[in-house]
Amino acid sequence: MRGWLFTFLLCAFCATAGDAVLPTPVVRGVAPVARHLSPPESLRPCCAFGYDLKVRALGVPIPVYQIGNVLTLDTLGNHRYNDSALGAVKNLVGLSEEANGLLYTHRGGFIDIAHVRDTADNTFYLFTRLYPKLGQRWRLFYSEELGVRRVQLNAFTPPSSPAQRYTLAAWLAGKLAFELAQWHEVAQWYGFQSVPGFSEEISAFSPEDLYSNLLGARLAIHVILSGHARSVDDYNRAMDATLRQALVGLNVATREESEQMFRAVDGDWWNSRRRVPDKFLVLKRNYSLSDNRLPTPVPFEKATPYQLEIPETINGYVLARLGELQIHPGNDMQQLPMPAGYYTPRQFQVLARRAEQADEVQLQRMQK
Repeated sequence: MRGWLFTFLLCAFCATAGDAVLPTPVVRGVAPVARHLSPPESLRPCCAFGYDLKVRALGVPIPVYQIGNVLTLDTLGNHRYNDSALGAVKNLVGLSEEANGLLYTHRGGFIDIAHVRDTADNTFYLFTRLYPKLGQRWRLFYSEELGVRRVQLNAFTPPSSPAQRYTLAAWLAGKLAFELAQWHEVAQWYGFQSVPGFSEEISAFSPEDLYSNLLGARLAIHVILSGHARSVDDYNRAMDATLRQALVGLNVATREESEQMFRAVDGDWWNSRRRVPDKFLVLKRNYSLSDNRLPTPVPFEKATPYQLEIPETINGYVLARLGELQIHPGNDMQQLPMPAGYYTPRQFQVLARRAEQADEVQLQRMQK
């Protein structure tokens, strides 16, 4: 059947109980996998932290930000795999079937749904590309973000079991997709602009960003391991259900509760008197790039936080040895220092700490 890759006839997936947020599917066979997907070409417009935000340049559209968009479980819309720049434009002007914005969860803190969806889509796309070639040495290029983003896959002997190969590919795809998200935070701080002339520093290392990205990777891994990678439509439907299940498990707030939490951290996490795109409208940032993380602690929250992680090893395989994101010198690196060869995830955190130190100095000068 054209357009599909069939690898094993038996498809049996059973979810283990005990985790209301992300129950772990037990893979007993492997399902069909979609082929020839177009890569996610552009990130969804995300939200600067806060709500009912004011814009400094009145009358000038700022495509990177959605203003005053607080979501609820009932206003998420339907997930749409983001395979074109047109999809991002439709999302921005309100014509998309999916909605993106911020909401509050008692166990996961603030969640940026655009970040969740973007990393989920990258996980799905990467899985469909690397699964057929698992164990081969090859590379995959993404568009530039200050540098040339290259996903490098290494040669190794994959598991003999079809179910284990399928499982390993899903987790490796999620790891690489999260590395793309890590780099995006770094790139925003060092001068990347998806729309020329509009700074994205306001969003760099926002306190909810990478937890949201990691949630997206884990949701997509769950969808894949549950046998829903056979087509874009199948993936979209499964993402809808899995996202809602996870948000319920994280004890998602009502719109009124979310807005109340935004007000509670006004002056600490954000400054409602500033306007987009002023960088220090956002006062609280999280510079940790770890893929084993808790949500940034929210004052006054007493619920037990939910920990997210991508394990270092799957079935004895160290994921970091199987592939990595590399950032090679690009045509317009802005404030990004020239690497000695190329950047790998091991250097991403160093760049983030430099950003943290610079922000601390700048904030201290502003407060004098």
